[in-house]
Amino acid sequence: MSAKTKESARPVRDDEGDSLAAASALGPPSWQSRLIERLLWRLPIKKKMASAAVIRDQVRRLALRPASYAPTSLGRDVRVDLTGWAGWPVYETSPSSGASRNRVLFLHGGGFINEIVPAHWRFVAHLTRTARVRCIVPIYPVAPRGTAGEIIPALGGLLRKVIEEAGSEKVTVVGNSAGAGMALAAAQWLRDAGHRQPSDLVLISPALDASVSRPEQVEIATRDPMNDIPGMREVARLYAGELDVTHPWVSPLNGDLHGLAPIAAFAGTHDLLFPDSVALAAKARSSGVPVELHLRRGQPHNYAGMPTPEGREARESILHVLAR
Repeated sequence: MSAKTKESARPVRDDEGDSLAAASALGPPSWQSRLIERLLWRLPIKKKMASAAVIRDQVRRLALRPASYAPTSLGRDVRVDLTGWAGWPVYETSPSSGASRNRVLFLHGGGFINEIVPAHWRFVAHLTRTARVRCIVPIYPVAPRGTAGEIIPALGGLLRKVIEEAGSEKVTVVGNSAGAGMALAAAQWLRDAGHRQPSDLVLISPALDASVSRPEQVEIATRDPMNDIPGMREVARLYAGELDVTHPWVSPLNGDLHGLAPIAAFAGTHDLLFPDSVALAAKARSSGVPVELHLRRGQPHNYAGMPTPEGREARESILHVLAR
């Protein structure tokens, strides 16, 4: 089955190949998106990814003062229950009334070293409230305390449990950034263990290749207001632990995609990681996995969660996946 590269609901032809050219043919970013990108450049986000030393300093400070992972910004119409899995806290959100049987396993981003933040919880609340689903949100241990060798089998086991309880057709996995890479790796673990796949995988600005070694990424890094290559390589090294960064649990793009659930990936061309999504679409297509690549020109990392027309369109597309 061929991949589809999309700008919102409008398909752009990508039957054979150059997804980068297809992306450049999309319409320009909205004024709201350009304004937010200018704001992102003014914030110190990118400086925190400038070097391995800066990352190690962040890790030391986070160890001294761990950030809260408790749910915030959910609203009164969203119920929260606390359970557990593999020694981790697991939060489950549901509409206060009328929840469906559908489940979303949500895996947050944060560059492997940061806890879930209010923006993630707002996104979870949006999915819960609008799609009327139950969201399962595991609070996995962040690196270097938590590494891929521990996290991926545990996530795979949790996903298996959710599928057994609700049925594979009722379960979607949604991940963003680092969490999207974990989602793909957990789906590979599940398949390799002989278990059923979820209904769909939704990957938002996925981190899929920890080497960050594509030649074009050097130039893309100059356009990315949030991420930089030295910091991304260091957080990947911490997350890898005893594994090599090329291991599929760390870099799931290196793993086999045959037999996985249909994939919907969202990426922007001002995101250092967007070539991973392009490569994923091509590899999924050659592996017979249904895939949609929503590639937006001039959009930054995690644009799907931003208060822009492009972000709203991406969220509508995600809700469409949850409804099918």
